[in-house]
Amino acid sequence: MSATRIGLSWCLVCLLAFALPGRGNTAPVEAPPLDGFWRGSLRLPGGQLEVIFRLIKLSSGEYFASLDVPLQKVNNLAVTVTVHADTVVLASAEANSRYTGRLSADGSQMQGTWQQPGFTVPLTLAHTALAVAAKPRLTPPYREEGVTFSNAKEKLRLSGTLTIPPGAGPFPTVVLLSDAGSQDRNGTVGDFPLLGLIADYLTRHGVVVLRFDDRGTGQSTGSPQATTADLVSDAEAALNFLRTRPEVNLDRLGLIGHGEGGNVALLTATQPLPPAFVIGLAPYGLPGSEIAVQQQEKTMRSLQTPPEQIEAATTRQRLMYNIVRQTVTNSQAQAIVANMLQQNNPALDNAAAQASAAEMVSARYRYFLTFNPLEALPSVTCPVLLLYGTADFILDADTNLAALIKGSKGNKAVTTRKLLGVNHLFQPDPAQWPIVSGQPKPVFSPAAAEAIYTWITTLSSK
Repeated sequence: MSATRIGLSWCLVCLLAFALPGRGNTAPVEAPPLDGFWRGSLRLPGGQLEVIFRLIKLSSGEYFASLDVPLQKVNNLAVTVTVHADTVVLASAEANSRYTGRLSADGSQMQGTWQQPGFTVPLTLAHTALAVAAKPRLTPPYREEGVTFSNAKEKLRLSGTLTIPPGAGPFPTVVLLSDAGSQDRNGTVGDFPLLGLIADYLTRHGVVVLRFDDRGTGQSTGSPQATTADLVSDAEAALNFLRTRPEVNLDRLGLIGHGEGGNVALLTATQPLPPAFVIGLAPYGLPGSEIAVQQQEKTMRSLQTPPEQIEAATTRQRLMYNIVRQTVTNSQAQAIVANMLQQNNPALDNAAAQASAAEMVSARYRYFLTFNPLEALPSVTCPVLLLYGTADFILDADTNLAALIKGSKGNKAVTTRKLLGVNHLFQPDPAQWPIVSGQPKPVFSPAAAEAIYTWITTLSSK
């Protein structure tokens, strides 16, 4: 989970949900060059996860190394690197995991094994060189404009990109809102620019799109320590900015939010001057504490963890959340939670446990645990489109969608759809990815893109 804004907790490691800053381990000076990205698909009974190791060799001979698991919202987990001849060991104490692989003769692959307690699986990593220069970008068939607008309520400056189709307009218009974690205006997770791809598709099809850097990210000011409710004012500021633009059809001005951004969009629809419509891409339908427990259960089941261990882990997790909610004094709550984390994971050192516990007792995490997405839904009266993927490894599509449908029963303009084989980042099944430079390249689901555009067009024609 991002260490900068609350999101989905208990990722791949099941026991630790926060990325911490430390890195590095001494590798022999004569070690073969390993600089670059090492990517592979970790195959699980319930699907697969892409893991990405990033290695940079320093002048001291040590490696700066980190681990990302984009689908699990895991970024920059500390990794130590040990090399013996052609054998490479990449270990993450935070993830309680270790990868041991053998480097191919040409240095393009490692073949080896990923290990976690009770779980061992073969894993092949492919090498990609670090980028040394930006690739030239073709001019898109629409106008791009860098914009800055103010959130007067919070005294923030938000910066983003406005894309405008050719022609006189006015056009249907949307603001894009990112998922949990501080993200740039493209909603980049790993190297996948989710919001940038949505913006490009919609603008090519005649929709004005505004996307912007999250608070405290890129060129936007402010602190990223914001709750879902806090972020409503950013969405309102974006809508008000667009209402000043002649290219915008004010009757067709809406919000598209991914994950937590979908909940921000729904909350914004309950405020004065609401959007004309809302599109939620896998928003939460359950309270935050239940979201976190469900994710741990789902991950542990995919690892074929015995049912009694899953039950024990979720019981401990719920107890921990109750402590956070009921213990008002942060220092006391932090001490209790840190102790529980170390008992659950003896490999976790005290510094890491304290840092994770501090995050869990923060104001934004306390809000996340008690946030109920259904409370405000009766006040949402605009048209709503809810999209989920059946291969979502982060959020359970069935339970969250069912909860939102029930909570929205008073709104007759709610449309829902589940997309077969689509994951939480709204990527299609990997078998449908195009091959670029000999490697599969993830794309935004064509089915999702078409569903969004067709629904907006239907609204526009009314």
